[in-house]
Amino acid sequence: MQLNVPLTMPQDFDPQPRWHPHLWHPTTQVATAPVPLRAVAGRGALLELDDGRTLIDAISSWWVTLHGHAEASIAAAVSAQSQALEQVIFADFSHGPAERLAERLSALTGLERLFFSDNGSTAVEVALKIAWQWWHNQGAERRQLVAFEGAYHGDTVGAMAVGARSLFTTPFDTWLFCVARVDWPHTCWHDASVETREQAALEALERALAVPTAAVILEPLIQGASGMAMVRPAFLQAVEARVRASGALLIADEVMTGFGRSGALFACQRAGLQPDLMALSKGLTGGFLPMGVTLASERLYQGFVSSDPMATFFHGHSFTANPLGCAAALASLDLLEACPERYGSFEARHRPRLEALSRHPLVRRPRCLGTVAAFDVAVNQPGYLSAVGRQIQRHCLAEGVYVRPLGNVVYLLPPLCLDEAQLERCYSALHSALDQL
Repeated sequence: MQLNVPLTMPQDFDPQPRWHPHLWHPTTQVATAPVPLRAVAGRGALLELDDGRTLIDAISSWWVTLHGHAEASIAAAVSAQSQALEQVIFADFSHGPAERLAERLSALTGLERLFFSDNGSTAVEVALKIAWQWWHNQGAERRQLVAFEGAYHGDTVGAMAVGARSLFTTPFDTWLFCVARVDWPHTCWHDASVETREQAALEALERALAVPTAAVILEPLIQGASGMAMVRPAFLQAVEARVRASGALLIADEVMTGFGRSGALFACQRAGLQPDLMALSKGLTGGFLPMGVTLASERLYQGFVSSDPMATFFHGHSFTANPLGCAAALASLDLLEACPERYGSFEARHRPRLEALSRHPLVRRPRCLGTVAAFDVAVNQPGYLSAVGRQIQRHCLAEGVYVRPLGNVVYLLPPLCLDEAQLERCYSALHSALDQL
């Protein structure tokens, strides 16, 4: 069974008079999109709207609200820090919250140095610039970057360049530098062809690495924005072995997968990887404040220590190491370390429900890893612009569940506080949405 649906939604209403006259919403075409819902409060897994309705936030508000909305311990930590030190320039100062966060993340990742930024895109941008300049400081001629097909690493120019060329990047194609690309052999349950595709990808990687390469960047285990495309740990271990043999650096973009989302504290741990650089954001502060970090090995850091000022890493942000964000991140780590079963057991909660849903005739390629459960809806024109995602979203909203499908890819990525009844409501809403299709 397969649905024949249009690529874009029909323009059956005029939203313009109802849109706020001064706001510009991200990734939104106001000519065809529904008017935004107005949130007034959040508590745990629930969002409260100004019309009195409550919704289960089944995607953690773009994957950032790790423990739930208005988590009391994080709110208290931010409040206390705001009364002591809210901000200080990090070029000439340090402070306790930044130092404690760096110590804890270094111990957890095995990467000794931490560079602060302000979101996931810039955390990736910093990683790319560190890798590139490190080789430059060495006087080495390594002028290739390798990325994987389907990747999404952010919306700054460098991050776009290592991401897949897509409708998101088309207007900026002439800005983007060249990148060598290798297939991402994403898999699902009952996938008989995955080993063949993995071997082909590894052979392509070997050919790419024959060119002197500065770094290889990947999203460990899950490519998020491209449709929750999951690969096996053994494939990533084989990738790392080839990267090491070539002498290139390995960058792990854990902006989405970090902080328990993969079922381990970091996806690199579950995959058995030890990267040279790691980008983190999203769940870093539990969703309270924007912050990004890039972790690097001591070897890379030492490549910037020199009496020559040109060896300096000249990069910075006004809010680098913002004390409030650091306080939120420390409180979030406290929660993760106190209750590892909350993320460690989530996959077992998803699996039987996804197995039941996978028997629906419209469900294709079911897959699950950690807190992420996903499937494709069978349509004749798949992709990000498929209207089926909006149809499912509308139905689920009516059922009190907020989801945001990636075209015909439907997924759940809820806060860790989601209880059993709420999780059951999410799957029930998806099942009834599929029935309505």
